[in-house]
Amino acid sequence: MLRSMTGFGVATAEQGGRQCSVEVRSVNNRFFKAAIRVPPELTALEAELESQLGRITNRGSVTVTVRLGLSATDGAGEVNAAAARAYVERMLAALPPEIAARSTVDLATLLTVPGVVGLGADRLAAEVRPLVSRLLVEACERMLEMRAREGKSLHAVLASFGVAMRERLAKVSARAPALVAAYHERLRQRVNQLLAESGATLEPADLAREVAIYAERSDIHEEISRLSAHIDQFHRLLDADGDEPVGRTLDFLAQEMLREANTIASKSSDAETSQLVVEIKSLIDRIKEQAANAE
Repeated sequence: MLRSMTGFGVATAEQGGRQCSVEVRSVNNRFFKAAIRVPPELTALEAELESQLGRITNRGSVTVTVRLGLSATDGAGEVNAAAARAYVERMLAALPPEIAARSTVDLATLLTVPGVVGLGADRLAAEVRPLVSRLLVEACERMLEMRAREGKSLHAVLASFGVAMRERLAKVSARAPALVAAYHERLRQRVNQLLAESGATLEPADLAREVAIYAERSDIHEEISRLSAHIDQFHRLLDADGDEPVGRTLDFLAQEMLREANTIASKSSDAETSQLVVEIKSLIDRIKEQAANAE
């Protein structure tokens, strides 16, 4: 199934007095690229969330934003006794013995020292890990639903380009046999004119040989056949029912289509055929633009 790489999803929940939300945004990218934004106290979860995200989506630039509202208990923090002891001992050691012996420690001041009071990040991360993981799955499900809806619109646009390209290719194919006959007639008239002026003669076999050389050089049936096969494959990819991403394959197929169209253009000296090929190449460019947003 064709899916877009553009999507958004959000999930929120409250647990143990903590309000948590996970937001997932996705835009197009040739490869999978994750950006995980979490509060400082949840930094330990970044790698795990990125790994989980990589199992859910295959392509696109995906940004995950985790927001966490702490409970009253979390706000009280935890005292790092070792940090407090080390700070006091270091300060007392820096004082002369007679001053250090008469010194007292002000608890309020000690608690403001960086590192003495913390939120217990490791404990907090361990407690909220299941919640954040569940919310990430829910947010991704909503993001993928949006990708699927966008994919349906993308499918309609791409399919219309394929239909238009097939119509123009059919006109090129129908016109191809007449091009050799037209060239034969133009060449015959030109040769007859030159011969009339010079009084010379030309064997019909020589004229036929020249026309045969032109026909071989300008034959586009093989290119038409390959381009038609590419268009068939293009529609099969659009209509595939599996979950396998097709964006990169569509991009590669568009390059192959353009290769065949360029060869047809280089072999054709007919103005109408050249105009049709220009329109085909324009459609291929539009396919490449739209396929860049397909997963």
